[in-house]
Amino acid sequence: MNLLELFDYAFFRNALWGSLFAGIACGMIGTYVVSRRLVFISGGITHASFGGLGIGFYFGLNPILSAMGFSVLSAFGIEWLSTKQGVREDSAIAVFWSLGMAIGIILTFLSPGYAPNLSEYLFGNILTITKTDIWALLTLSVLLAMFFLTHYQAIVSVSFDIEFAKTRRISTRFIEYTMMFFIAVTIVLSIRLVGIVLLMSLITVPQMTANVFTVKYSHIIYLSSAFSFVGCIVGLFLSYYLNVPSGAFIIFVLILMFFIAKAIKSIDKKSKKRTRNPSTGD
Repeated sequence: MNLLELFDYAFFRNALWGSLFAGIACGMIGTYVVSRRLVFISGGITHASFGGLGIGFYFGLNPILSAMGFSVLSAFGIEWLSTKQGVREDSAIAVFWSLGMAIGIILTFLSPGYAPNLSEYLFGNILTITKTDIWALLTLSVLLAMFFLTHYQAIVSVSFDIEFAKTRRISTRFIEYTMMFFIAVTIVLSIRLVGIVLLMSLITVPQMTANVFTVKYSHIIYLSSAFSFVGCIVGLFLSYYLNVPSGAFIIFVLILMFFIAKAIKSIDKKSKKRTRNPSTGD
């Protein structure tokens, strides 16, 4: 099939729009997650969302909505246990990570009939994105952009040094809980792209790639959003032609982009070093 003919299909156009808005949302959220060193927390929330999926399957609810509710509560629960109850953060993450997975497995097993879309939530299938998903991702991207524009300096301060942020009388608790809410929502709305198993990479690898070229917070957001979108598109096209799962191949492409970026940066450094220190002859 001709490459341009793919655009005639509504499901393919939906996948492109979904990739764009998911890339924008993950670019903003992922930059906060990586700079704040919350990668393990995002992994915990991602896997805890499986409990919400199980609740949705068992009670006949919309799995995305139930997963979103469960993820938000898990995010707040991790924050509450680690800051108010004296529980170590990694231990709090482990509690909700395992709780979500346990509830998800039990309720999915007890659900009447078979959950036909389960593999899509676990491993992702970007071609199943609906117009409702696109509007949800667009709304999330707009809300995130508005929040970042109005609280940019506070977010940056909390991301790198929360104690310093407190000395500047920044409402760190508000920033932390709001960002945890957005992390949970972004994770759930992006599940269809790459699935629960690999989703953590979507909000970390593009930021790592962007960080190879810049250290400025805003530039990392822009670059990581672009890398996310490009990775999703390239992964989508190649997975179609190679007939392999799209979710896994998107992550493979994003990781490949990271190593290519590192190689380019390394070559550039060596080239500049030779320019500064040219070899001298006898």
